[in-house]
Amino acid sequence: MAIYCLVKLPSGVEKLIDSQCRAIIGRVSNPGHNTRTLRKVGQSRWLGRRPVVHGVAMNPVDHPHGGGEGRSKSSGSFGRVSQTPWGKPTKCGRNQERKRNGKFK
Repeated sequence: MAIYCLVKLPSGVEKLIDSQCRAIIGRVSNPGHNTRTLRKVGQSRWLGRRPVVHGVAMNPVDHPHGGGEGRSKSSGSFGRVSQTPWGKPTKCGRNQERKRNGKFK
């Protein structure tokens, strides 16, 4: 004959569970963690996140979009195709074509 225990779960539901069972009822300790807003740049730096710099603001040796005087028309989104830091084209090509057609599944 099994002996049962009445366990009240965090949701408020009460369940009868066999007293021989061994289990851990997991619960998130800080459920509001993903809803908080970082109020200044320093807070994200405290979390170890480095700032993201646009390629247009870099030098030509650092990124294909870099260089020029000010917002030059020879770099960035004006005169050149968008590229990764390694020179591969982005926002164009076969992957974008497959996304538009819905065949990317």
